[in-house]
Order: sequence, then C-alpha cells, then structure tokens
Amino acid sequence: MTETLPRRDEPYARGRTALLLVDMQRIWLEPGLDPDHADWGPDHYFYKINREVVIPNQRRLLAAARASGVEVLHTIIQSLTEDGRDRSLDHKLTPIHIPPSLPEGLPPPELAPVGDEIMLPKTSSGVFNSTNLDYLLKNLGIRHLVVAGVLTDQCVDMTVRDGADRGYLVTCVADACAAPTPERHATALKAFGGYCWVTDTATVETRFKALGTEAQR
Repeated sequence: MTETLPRRDEPYARGRTALLLVDMQRIWLEPGLDPDHADWGPDHYFYKINREVVIPNQRRLLAAARASGVEVLHTIIQSLTEDGRDRSLDHKLTPIHIPPSLPEGLPPPELAPVGDEIMLPKTSSGVFNSTNLDYLLKNLGIRHLVVAGVLTDQCVDMTVRDGADRGYLVTCVADACAAPTPERHATALKAFGGYCWVTDTATVETRFKALGTEAQR
C-alpha cells in the first residue's frame, strides 16, 4: 500500500500550528549595541531591512497568530549564567555571550512575548540543539512550524533544517527574515528551501486569519 505523504505547504491546522521568532533581540537589531558591528551605521542594509520590512512583517504575523489561536514562541541567544560558563564551545570560541541580566539581550517591545508565550534562551545556532523546543512542540501537538527571524543563513537556517529532520512541516517566511546582505539572505533561502515551504508574510497572515475564522464557525 502506497503511503500518502503531506505537502510542505499543506493547509495549517488549528491547534497544531506555531509561530517561532528566532533571535529578534535588541542587541542585534538596534545600531550601536552589537560590539562586533560597531562600524555599521543606522543605514546599514541589515538595520534598515529589519526596521523597514522584517519587524513590521513580524508584527503582522504576531497579530494574526495571537488573534487566531496560533501558538507563539520566541527564542533568543542568552546564557543561563552571568559569566557564560554554560555556553556551547562554539559560542565560547566565537565568542558570543549575552548574560541574562543584559536588557539589550531581550526582544524589542513590539516583538516581546505577550501573556504566557514561551521564550527559550539558547547557546547554539540551532534552537533544537540547546533547548527543549522539540519536547515542547510535541507536548503542544504542533505539526506546522512557521519560522521567522535572524540571521537567515545561520540560526534561521539551522532551525528550518533541524525542524524538518524532526518531522515538522516547516514554513520559512522569507520577508520576515534577514541576513547582513541581500545576497546572503537569498543564497540561504535557496540552500535550505528544500527543507521547508518558503513563502511571504501576506500568505501566512491570510492562513493564520483563516484559522481564526474557522474557529468562529
């Protein structure tokens, strides 16, 4: 008997769909806070695309998800300890260390968790590798994982690939993600596109709203 397989872009199911925002933190998004990019002015491509496109699109996704009963989760790069001794070897070598007491390590107010939305600190590129995200998603009954965030070619990439490997139907919202250059962004989408459904904010927003309409019937 031939197994009937789902499509990567199959319709989202109410109660089985989650939106995950990856590393949307002030230290990466606001000019002058990231010491590794002190030479990037406010008009650098990365800051500009986030300010003008990515953050507004993520706000649309959040509003539609929250209004429609879609589970919303957030992940941020943050050590569990002030001195960062719990970090992965990779983060120690890079080095990347965001202590839990650093206000800049949190999401900007417009993207911050609301109510009891889950926010997971991680110390690896892939959120599945250094958090209990897989355990949580399975407990929540999630099948469809919608991903947006930064950087497209690093932490978003890892999240998409690892999510697919763990059996989730992953959506990457291309215009709600960013990399330091448009070339890096485009190359990443092309590279990991085989692991997910790559689409845009308007399409996902419409799908989220449809879930809300479905619940009202």
